Amino acid sequence: MNNSKDRKTIVTLRINKLNGRMLRLSAKKKNRSILLLYGQHASLERMTGIAEVLNDYGEVIIPDLPGFGGMDSFYKIGLRPTLDNFADYLASFIKLKYKNRKVTIVAMSFSFLIVTRMLQKYPELTKKVDLLISSVGFLHKDDFHVPRKLKFAWSTATVLFGGRIGSKVATYTILRPRNIRFFYSTVASKHPKLMDASKAEQAKRVDFEIKLWQINDFRTRMKTLKAMLRADLCQQKVNLPVYHISVRGDFYFNNYTVEQHMRVVYRDYVSLPTTLPAHMPSIVATKEDADPFIPQKLRELLK
Repeated sequence: MNNSKDRKTIVTLRINKLNGRMLRLSAKKKNRSILLLYGQHASLERMTGIAEVLNDYGEVIIPDLPGFGGMDSFYKIGLRPTLDNFADYLASFIKLKYKNRKVTIVAMSFSFLIVTRMLQKYPELTKKVDLLISSVGFLHKDDFHVPRKLKFAWSTATVLFGGRIGSKVATYTILRPRNIRFFYSTVASKHPKLMDASKAEQAKRVDFEIKLWQINDFRTRMKTLKAMLRADLCQQKVNLPVYHISVRGDFYFNNYTVEQHMRVVYRDYVSLPTTLPAHMPSIVATKEDADPFIPQKLRELLK
């Protein structure tokens, strides 16, 4: 029998004149096709562990998103990184890769906004989705419950660094490794991605954070952060149920508000709580690391 290394391949992804990568784990069993979409601060490498857990239930594909994971940004082809453009990109990908198949979509955080907008723009694609799973996703700006000072800092950053010049200044000054490492060292005791780790593990996670900050297009990050802070996708229904993985005490989102907004948009809402202490760690590199992210109830649905 093939092991996970034999089944796992990373290939070049070219779509709509944009170049990126795609991770594919071939199926152990032929019962399900799973499309896994990462959030705003991620890469294929970060998602490997979760992909390996999901691979127990079928083929898993993770595509890069424009401007993320090292992929070309929309700016290369004269477009802006709006939710509508991300929705168009994802619709093109699904139509290309799943022509005659149904697909299970697992969308994390920011990418759940993209999936929802895609299903609103292309309602015919709801017929291709056999299971829609939100992993700490959200639909509305009011779902955030971060401290007011942090939200203000985010908003200010999108203004200062969301343009062509500002983003380049940030990329070549603020995002230098030593600056990122210094920042995380000052907040390690309170940061949800670091506070539960030993010093050695913290150093490992910070090294990975540095890589994520450098491979993702910073201008795209600022524009999508602005879109997240202004999000409101509650104006149009989607004819699907949604299964939502939540984290108790999520640092970023109010789980009650998230549920109310999802019930407005989706035909039905099913809660899949976990006991994880944080929104998402920096590194989910192994299957063992990722195991807690897939609740037992979801495993039963995937079988």
